[in-house]
Amino acid sequence: MENTTLKVDGMSCQHCVKAVNEALAPLAQNVVVDLKAKTVSFAIDIEKHSLDEVKAAIDDAGYDVVS
Repeated sequence: MENTTLKVDGMSCQHCVKAVNEALAPLAQNVVVDLKAKTVSFAIDIEKHSLDEVKAAIDDAGYDVVS
């Protein structure tokens, strides 16, 4: 498992937290969305899923990964 934090724009409320958590549920574990810092931290098994898959899931949920 690899721990990663991404900067994500567009999140502002608990609905956003829920949407990101649901988007990442099949890909990552220990997802923590920090609205104030505009970050999403998670653990990913890089043998099963790529970071690009995670970024695409966040993007598909309507948010912009900036790093």
